[in-house]
Amino acid sequence: MALYAAPRIRRARGPFGRRRQRLRMRDEYREKFRVLGLKIAYYRKLRGLTQEQLAEAIGRSVSFVSQVEANNSSRVKGVSLETLFLIAERLDIPASKLFEE
Repeated sequence: MALYAAPRIRRARGPFGRRRQRLRMRDEYREKFRVLGLKIAYYRKLRGLTQEQLAEAIGRSVSFVSQVEANNSSRVKGVSLETLFLIAERLDIPASKLFEE
């Protein structure tokens, strides 16, 4: 007795699939992520901290801090609110300072 296996049906994503929407959103906010990284670098240097010291203080890698501060590559490095609050706390600034225009 032969068993019939129904063909797998894949959901069509079309031109506005989730992945494309995420990529589009990242591109849309690329400049804001870059400015955020520059502000983090500015306040870090103002406090006399190295990337290594900040990374240790927030429990992240030096590579992570470097990617967040640079954010000029083809891939945008997003940051959670928890991490932003932690960075602001370690830099002794209100988190709102990171978002001021």
